[in-house]
Amino acid sequence: MAALLRAGLLLWMAAQVFPTVSGCNRGYYERAINDFCLAKFKLDMGGLDRGLYCSWTDTMEIYEGLTNCTYQVALRMDCFWPNQIVDRFFMSIHRIYFHDCAVTGRLLQEPPNSILAPFIGVPVLVTLIMTALVVWRSKRTEGVL
Repeated sequence: MAALLRAGLLLWMAAQVFPTVSGCNRGYYERAINDFCLAKFKLDMGGLDRGLYCSWTDTMEIYEGLTNCTYQVALRMDCFWPNQIVDRFFMSIHRIYFHDCAVTGRLLQEPPNSILAPFIGVPVLVTLIMTALVVWRSKRTEGVL
């Protein structure tokens, strides 16, 4: 049991030290993905109508290109992928470009009238019928105790 604890402690310490001794220059990596990947992403998204930002079919290829770019830069710079820099990078991308999008990634839109009309018409009709029934019943008081 003590050997297992020592091995676990050794692995934990190695995990803490390893990122600092790897060949990845985190500052340079962050600058590289901003200069290369973000620049291309901004250019591609600029060619898209803002109303289509939440349409996954329209943005999927651009987004996949951005993801692949951050991965390729990480490989060439001997960095782990994904990492905290990439997480922060994508969080800022989502904050800027996709903050109004639904979680599912689909555009929110009104349902067709064939579905919407019954959901509006039936409650209105039931309310009118019930009101008419109450008024009619209240005027006919004979025979009711």
